[in-house]
Amino acid sequence: MDDLAADEATGQEQRHGHQEIQERAQGQHGCVIAPYPDSRAGQPISNNHTANVAYGAHLSNADQENTYHPFASKMDWEVARWAKLRGLSSTALSDLLAIEGVSECLSLSFKNANELNAIVDRELPTGRPKFKREQIIVAGEAFDIYYHDVIECVKSLYSDPDFARYLAFVPERHYADEDETVRLFHDMHTGKWWWDTQKKLDQHSPGGTIIPIIISSDKTQVTLFRNKSAYPVYLTIGNIPKEIRRKPSRGAHILLAYLPCTRLDHISNKASRRRTLANLYHACMSRVLAPLKSVGLDGITMASGDGTLRRCHLLFASFVGDYPEQLLATGIKFGECPKCDIEADETGSNTAPYHLRRLREVLDALATLDEGSMSFVRACSAAGIKPIIHPFWEDLPFANVFRAITPDVLHQLYQGLVKHLLGWLKAACGAAEIDARCRRLPPNHHIRLFTKGITGLSRISGTEHSQICRFLLGIVIGIRLPNNLNANRLLRAVHGLLDFLYLAQYPCHSSETLQLLNDALGIFHENKDIFVDLGIRDNFNLPKLHATRHYSYMIMMLGTTDNYNTEYTERLHIDYAKDAYHATNHKDEFAQMTRWLERKEKILRHDKYVNWRLA
Repeated sequence: MDDLAADEATGQEQRHGHQEIQERAQGQHGCVIAPYPDSRAGQPISNNHTANVAYGAHLSNADQENTYHPFASKMDWEVARWAKLRGLSSTALSDLLAIEGVSECLSLSFKNANELNAIVDRELPTGRPKFKREQIIVAGEAFDIYYHDVIECVKSLYSDPDFARYLAFVPERHYADEDETVRLFHDMHTGKWWWDTQKKLDQHSPGGTIIPIIISSDKTQVTLFRNKSAYPVYLTIGNIPKEIRRKPSRGAHILLAYLPCTRLDHISNKASRRRTLANLYHACMSRVLAPLKSVGLDGITMASGDGTLRRCHLLFASFVGDYPEQLLATGIKFGECPKCDIEADETGSNTAPYHLRRLREVLDALATLDEGSMSFVRACSAAGIKPIIHPFWEDLPFANVFRAITPDVLHQLYQGLVKHLLGWLKAACGAAEIDARCRRLPPNHHIRLFTKGITGLSRISGTEHSQICRFLLGIVIGIRLPNNLNANRLLRAVHGLLDFLYLAQYPCHSSETLQLLNDALGIFHENKDIFVDLGIRDNFNLPKLHATRHYSYMIMMLGTTDNYNTEYTERLHIDYAKDAYHATNHKDEFAQMTRWLERKEKILRHDKYVNWRLA
């Protein structure tokens, strides 16, 4: 009893200490900000017209008394906005307006969808750049790519009047204490990458404003049965706070490109097919991101939404994607880590030494392309990458693609480790016992009850895995294991992994909470062999498990994980891929999808202008 009381007292003391650390990390005791030492960084050059004034000047034949120009009235504008933003098909709109008296009763300036489209196409200024269609030649075959001008995309986000008051222009160091010993990390400008890169930029061109470019790519299905796919690439900038970026309704992401979706089935050799697909991906991305090579070093004058001009340097900072996309972007082989040089058979270890991949060695290997194919393949193999011809990040200034790869809470944790953990628990405890314990859970707030159990579920989403995690620890407490093995080891392993899962999603981290994050991972690794003893696993060489070792470092470099969660870009597929596809006649769909998106973006931009005029 004395030992039990001592353990309880120790547990309460640890919980109290953790609570203190969490309060400091969330800034509940105040925050000390250390500014960047060079005051020239991020400084304005001059002032210009605000974004809304400039937009109004581009309206053709603008009627100053008509706030809704080029639409005749408020009703005219409201119907147009409803038609373009609420998923109404062109045929349905034309049929509605063809009903006798409808158009006259509403006093509309357009009689059908074609006339509305003509107003949008000819009269409304382009809020965002138009799509270009070009062909990329790879292995003697031509592929279509649809893309925006990347610089114009960044200008569109940077100059958005809704974001003007929230933008960050210079890096900062945030501390939880007056002595500046406990560092805080949250938004991107509080991370070490921005501070370190600003120093490098100042050596080349002092007084510049860094625009961190965040790129994400992910192929997605747009139909349920016909196997139609889209391959969108999204862009956002780190100057916009994460609270805005993670809300799709705020429009802080922009569709940068549609990449070719070909499978190259005519290439029978699988290795050759994979190599050609990788070269096609990088050829397309190189075409899209090529303008960043010059403006990254030399800078470009851009106006924010309030009209303030700064010399901006657009720098590739972060790549967001799941594991296959990370391997495709970096050129690393399957089963290996896209960030470091750890051996594939040591990815299950929490103590095996590793080093971040050396970009210089990789670039030297890529430079051997002109020495012949055999020399090129051998050099790339020695550097630990696939023989990719001119990867898109090869010439981007201040870019290191291996450091740009970010943690992925959705696919690495919820759809990765939690999915594995559920399978291990099912094998260890039995499906019947797990499901019976799920059914016995009492109703509670914010906890979904799986009345039929969880072991029989298929195609579990990230949201469902999140809901399961809320009660997972409760159903393994006191569970019996085969051969009378110690169930406390199982409990500690689950506890450690769940602690890591929730700590990894903190919206603000401190140097202290990052230590808690690493401690939680250590607890899992100390107890994971219970699954080996149960005969469930032979090893834990899982790339997604190894990726957890990089979380602490990446949070310090680029801010907390909600800066670059793939869950946000998965949501964008609905707006930019699925809805756009459903608005077409499914023939030569990408040309129609891009036109539909351009019209929608024009309406959204005009809506901001109208609201500004009315305010």
